[in-house]
Amino acid sequence: MIDNSTYYRPKEAAAYLRTSPSTLAKRRLYGSGPKFSRIGKAIRYSKADLDEFMALSKASSTTEGAK
Repeated sequence: MIDNSTYYRPKEAAAYLRTSPSTLAKRRLYGSGPKFSRIGKAIRYSKADLDEFMALSKASSTTEGAK
């Protein structure tokens, strides 16, 4: 069973998505990335939200879904 209550720091979330922390930060700034939680200054991503982001980012061609 997958534990969807796991939370990742930005660096860990970027590694999970196989992207760079700076790309994830830019997507967070522009609102084009996965949902996140802010606790004070700390940013956290839930595994469920990262998985949802990846599922919603699927495309059938290179011209489809460019964000």
